[in-house]
Amino acid sequence: MSTGRAARAEPQTTATVLMVRPARFGSNPETAATNAFQRAGSSLPAAEVLERARREFDGLVRALREQGVDVLVVDDTPEPAKPDAVFPNNWVSFHPDGTVVLYPLLAESRRPEVRLDVLEELERRGLFARRRLLDLRPLAPAFLEGTGSLVLDRTQRLAYACLSPRTSPAALDAFCRELGYEPIAFHAVDARGMPIYHTNVMLAIGERVAVVCLASIRDAREREEVVRRLTGSGHELVPIDLGQMEGFAGNLLELRSRDGRALFVLSERARRSLRAEELAVLARHGTLLSVDLDTIETHGGGSARCMLAEVFGPAATGSVPGGPVSAPL
Repeated sequence: MSTGRAARAEPQTTATVLMVRPARFGSNPETAATNAFQRAGSSLPAAEVLERARREFDGLVRALREQGVDVLVVDDTPEPAKPDAVFPNNWVSFHPDGTVVLYPLLAESRRPEVRLDVLEELERRGLFARRRLLDLRPLAPAFLEGTGSLVLDRTQRLAYACLSPRTSPAALDAFCRELGYEPIAFHAVDARGMPIYHTNVMLAIGERVAVVCLASIRDAREREEVVRRLTGSGHELVPIDLGQMEGFAGNLLELRSRDGRALFVLSERARRSLRAEELAVLARHGTLLSVDLDTIETHGGGSARCMLAEVFGPAATGSVPGGPVSAPL
């Protein structure tokens, strides 16, 4: 592993997340070409789709706060229209050493989601102490879409990534070199043979458990390597099938409450797709927190994990100063 910085052990989970409340949410034709989870077409008027998405967003915020997670809510700006702004983990990630990473996004319509004013406001409020801004956007047309493309085992310093038009080897290597991670690259496809657009719909890694769609990794050697690395780092595996993956069962995120309890955040659709024995494994490791995200999943092609940008650093060591932040930035 070649790294530009000394590798440090990091906590796997945080009690603080950044979320962006949508202003112009809706199906994005530009992203649909590479996102088979996005279902085009709806009989609902655009205003109704937006209203439903906002209700689902608010429901997730409320549920997280009730479980003791600090949620920093930012209002999206109406102009320019950003139909996917509800998925901030694709353009930014925060790291305990004070590094903020900005990522090159494939779709031009998504690039305005990157907002430096959000970072500045988090710093002004003392919620994150930025020591370095790592801007990977100049790497385009080598693309890497944050913790959509990257599923990080932060403790073991491993970066899992299924390669796709949104996840290039060159950008993956640049991230790993700068942050001190080892890349675990592989190929994954859905039931129709289409490359899976983001790693975080087929793999989720918590502190002691990993949910993974092994059936999507057709190459036996790549599949065996992923299993070897996951089990070798002490994770109990919850294998899901292709149908469960399409139900967003892999798109979950382990967080922790302010009092240290483990929480698995997922959608109701994802929870319904999991079998009793799979839910039991997760329940042994933490509390399952599920909310209805059907509109966001159907029109946006992403689910609970995609909506949550984890904040590591000062805000992750305790509750947000002054309580949860919900005012627009």
